[in-house]
Amino acid sequence: MKTVKISLNSIDKVKSFVNEITKFDYDFDLVSGRYVIDAKSIMGIFSLDLSKPIDLNIHADNAADVDTILKVLTPYICE
Repeated sequence: MKTVKISLNSIDKVKSFVNEITKFDYDFDLVSGRYVIDAKSIMGIFSLDLSKPIDLNIHADNAADVDTILKVLTPYICE
């Protein structure tokens, strides 16, 4: 599992983020405080506080797949 901080501070960013990660067959969780949301759920994402960065947990075992996912998610990563 890999964890990165992402920023989803606009409606368009949320929509494009969900479109990108639904292309992968892995599980993704967004963690904000005590809440854990399925990152493929657009309604779940909008229930979070999007004004600050959120932790994204990527549940992929293959390092090459993680690298591919991180390249696709580069516009959202804030580190």
